[in-house]
Amino acid sequence: MTAFTRRLFLTALLLACFCLLPKLVSAHDGPPFALLVDQKVGSLVVSVWTDPDVGTGTFFVIVEPPKDGGLPNDLRIQVGVQPLSGRLQEAVYPANREDVRGHIQYKALVPFDAQEMWRVRVLLQSSAGSGELAGTVEATPPGFGRWDLLIYLVPFLAVAFLWLVSVKRKHFARTGKQQKELS
Repeated sequence: MTAFTRRLFLTALLLACFCLLPKLVSAHDGPPFALLVDQKVGSLVVSVWTDPDVGTGTFFVIVEPPKDGGLPNDLRIQVGVQPLSGRLQEAVYPANREDVRGHIQYKALVPFDAQEMWRVRVLLQSSAGSGELAGTVEATPPGFGRWDLLIYLVPFLAVAFLWLVSVKRKHFARTGKQQKELS
Protein backbone atom coordinates (compact mmCIF):
# COMPACT_ATOMS: atom_id res chain seq x y z
CA MET A 1 0.00 0.00 0.00
CA THR A 2 1.51 3.31 -1.04
CA ALA A 3 1.67 6.36 1.19
CA PHE A 4 -0.90 8.15 -0.99
CA THR A 5 -3.34 5.22 -0.84
CA ARG A 6 -2.88 4.94 2.93
CA ARG A 7 -3.49 8.69 3.39
CA LEU A 8 -6.58 8.53 1.16
CA PHE A 9 -7.94 5.55 3.12
CA LEU A 10 -7.38 7.28 6.49
CA THR A 11 -9.03 10.48 5.23
CA ALA A 12 -12.06 8.51 4.01
CA LEU A 13 -12.25 6.63 7.33
CA LEU A 14 -12.04 9.87 9.32
CA LEU A 15 -14.73 11.48 7.17
CA ALA A 16 -17.00 8.44 7.61
CA CYS A 17 -16.55 8.54 11.40
CA PHE A 18 -17.28 12.26 11.46
CA CYS A 19 -20.49 11.76 9.46
CA LEU A 20 -21.69 9.06 11.86
CA LEU A 21 -21.32 11.20 14.98
CA PRO A 22 -24.67 12.36 16.37
CA LYS A 23 -25.20 16.08 16.10
CA LEU A 24 -27.11 18.28 18.50
CA VAL A 25 -28.93 20.97 16.60
CA SER A 26 -31.36 23.63 17.60
CA ALA A 27 -33.77 24.63 14.86
CA HIS A 28 -35.03 28.13 14.76
CA ASP A 29 -36.41 29.88 11.72
CA GLY A 30 -36.98 33.36 12.98
CA PRO A 31 -37.16 35.61 15.97
CA PRO A 32 -39.85 35.13 18.58
CA PHE A 33 -42.82 37.48 18.42
CA ALA A 34 -44.54 39.44 21.15
CA LEU A 35 -47.54 37.79 22.75
CA LEU A 36 -48.04 40.27 25.61
CA VAL A 37 -46.09 43.51 25.98
CA ASP A 38 -45.56 45.69 29.07
CA GLN A 39 -48.38 44.19 31.12
CA LYS A 40 -48.56 45.25 34.76
CA VAL A 41 -48.64 42.37 37.26
CA GLY A 42 -48.55 43.82 40.75
CA SER A 43 -45.47 46.04 40.88
CA LEU A 44 -43.77 44.22 37.97
CA VAL A 45 -43.95 44.97 34.25
CA VAL A 46 -44.00 41.77 32.21
CA SER A 47 -43.63 41.03 28.49
CA VAL A 48 -44.07 37.60 26.94
CA TRP A 49 -42.42 36.64 23.65
CA THR A 50 -42.94 33.29 21.97
CA ASP A 51 -41.86 30.98 19.18
CA PRO A 52 -44.74 28.45 19.27
CA ASP A 53 -43.49 25.65 17.02
CA VAL A 54 -45.29 22.31 16.91
CA GLY A 55 -42.97 19.98 18.77
CA THR A 56 -41.29 22.33 21.22
CA GLY A 57 -42.46 25.90 21.60
CA THR A 58 -40.42 28.49 23.45
CA PHE A 59 -41.73 31.23 25.72
CA PHE A 60 -39.60 34.11 26.98
CA VAL A 61 -41.00 36.04 29.93
CA ILE A 62 -39.16 39.33 30.44
CA VAL A 63 -39.67 40.88 33.85
CA GLU A 64 -38.79 44.48 34.67
CA PRO A 65 -38.41 45.21 38.37
CA PRO A 66 -40.18 48.16 39.94
CA LYS A 67 -38.32 51.50 39.94
CA ASP A 68 -37.89 51.47 43.73
CA GLY A 69 -36.50 47.94 44.10
CA GLY A 70 -35.40 44.69 42.56
CA LEU A 71 -37.09 41.46 41.67
CA PRO A 72 -38.15 39.19 44.50
CA ASN A 73 -35.57 36.43 44.96
CA ASP A 74 -38.29 33.77 45.20
CA LEU A 75 -40.08 34.76 41.97
CA ARG A 76 -41.36 31.65 40.18
CA ILE A 77 -42.85 31.76 36.72
CA GLN A 78 -44.84 29.00 35.04
CA VAL A 79 -46.43 28.81 31.61
CA GLY A 80 -49.72 26.94 31.26
CA VAL A 81 -51.08 25.90 27.86
CA GLN A 82 -54.31 24.28 26.73
CA PRO A 83 -55.84 23.85 23.27
CA LEU A 84 -58.80 26.17 22.74
CA SER A 85 -60.73 23.12 21.51
CA GLY A 86 -60.55 21.71 25.05
CA ARG A 87 -59.30 18.32 23.85
CA LEU A 88 -56.54 18.36 26.53
CA GLN A 89 -56.35 19.60 30.10
CA GLU A 90 -54.10 22.57 30.83
CA ALA A 91 -50.46 21.59 31.30
CA VAL A 92 -48.12 23.85 33.28
CA TYR A 93 -44.38 24.12 32.64
CA PRO A 94 -41.73 25.90 34.73
CA ALA A 95 -39.74 28.80 33.31
CA ASN A 96 -36.05 28.95 34.18
CA ARG A 97 -34.38 32.24 35.07
CA GLU A 98 -31.71 33.60 32.71
CA ASP A 99 -29.61 36.76 33.03
CA VAL A 100 -29.34 38.16 29.50
CA ARG A 101 -27.50 41.39 28.71
CA GLY A 102 -28.43 43.19 31.88
CA HIS A 103 -32.07 42.14 32.12
CA ILE A 104 -33.82 39.18 33.65
CA GLN A 105 -35.84 36.79 31.53
CA TYR A 106 -37.41 33.43 32.15
CA LYS A 107 -37.46 30.74 29.47
CA ALA A 108 -39.99 27.92 29.25
CA LEU A 109 -39.97 25.07 26.75
CA VAL A 110 -43.50 23.88 26.05
CA PRO A 111 -44.47 20.84 23.95
CA PHE A 112 -47.21 21.44 21.37
CA ASP A 113 -48.61 18.28 19.77
CA ALA A 114 -50.76 19.87 17.04
CA GLN A 115 -51.08 22.94 14.88
CA GLU A 116 -54.01 24.77 16.43
CA MET A 117 -54.90 27.69 18.68
CA TRP A 118 -53.75 27.42 22.30
CA ARG A 119 -54.69 29.37 25.42
CA VAL A 120 -51.57 30.54 27.29
CA ARG A 121 -51.44 31.53 30.95
CA VAL A 122 -48.29 32.96 32.51
CA LEU A 123 -48.34 32.51 36.28
CA LEU A 124 -46.09 34.65 38.51
CA GLN A 125 -45.67 33.70 42.18
CA SER A 126 -43.50 35.22 44.90
CA SER A 127 -43.66 36.21 48.54
CA ALA A 128 -44.43 39.78 47.36
CA GLY A 129 -47.58 38.58 45.58
CA SER A 130 -48.80 36.64 42.61
CA GLY A 131 -50.64 37.24 39.38
CA GLU A 132 -51.22 35.93 35.90
CA LEU A 133 -51.38 36.99 32.28
CA ALA A 134 -53.37 35.27 29.57
CA GLY A 135 -53.41 35.22 25.79
CA THR A 136 -53.82 32.93 22.81
CA VAL A 137 -51.29 31.73 20.27
CA GLU A 138 -51.31 29.44 17.25
CA ALA A 139 -48.79 26.62 17.29
CA THR A 140 -47.24 26.45 13.84
CA PRO A 141 -45.13 23.80 12.17
CA PRO A 142 -41.41 24.46 12.42
CA GLY A 143 -40.00 25.84 9.21
CA PHE A 144 -41.58 28.08 6.66
CA GLY A 145 -44.85 26.13 6.35
CA ARG A 146 -46.05 25.71 2.79
CA TRP A 147 -42.94 27.40 1.39
CA ASP A 148 -40.62 24.63 2.68
CA LEU A 149 -40.96 22.50 -0.45
CA LEU A 150 -40.19 25.39 -2.77
CA ILE A 151 -37.25 26.60 -0.69
CA TYR A 152 -35.70 23.14 -0.47
CA LEU A 153 -36.35 22.49 -4.17
CA VAL A 154 -34.43 25.58 -5.36
CA PRO A 155 -30.89 24.05 -5.16
CA PHE A 156 -32.01 21.02 -7.18
CA LEU A 157 -33.65 23.22 -9.79
CA ALA A 158 -30.47 25.31 -10.01
CA VAL A 159 -28.32 22.21 -10.60
CA ALA A 160 -30.77 20.97 -13.24
CA PHE A 161 -30.68 24.36 -14.96
CA LEU A 162 -26.86 24.42 -15.00
CA TRP A 163 -26.78 20.86 -16.34
CA LEU A 164 -29.19 21.79 -19.16
CA VAL A 165 -27.12 24.85 -20.07
CA SER A 166 -24.00 22.68 -20.18
CA VAL A 167 -25.69 20.07 -22.40
CA LYS A 168 -26.97 22.78 -24.76
CA ARG A 169 -23.51 24.36 -25.05
CA LYS A 170 -21.93 21.01 -25.85
CA HIS A 171 -24.64 20.32 -28.39
CA PHE A 172 -24.17 23.69 -30.12
CA ALA A 173 -20.39 23.25 -30.08
CA ARG A 174 -20.68 19.82 -31.77
CA THR A 175 -23.26 20.92 -34.34
CA GLY A 176 -21.22 24.05 -35.13
CA LYS A 177 -18.11 21.93 -35.82
CA GLN A 178 -20.09 19.52 -37.99
CA GLN A 179 -21.53 22.38 -40.07
CA LYS A 180 -18.01 23.79 -40.61
CA GLU A 181 -16.76 20.36 -41.75
CA LEU A 182 -19.67 19.96 -44.19
CA SER A 183 -19.10 23.33 -45.86
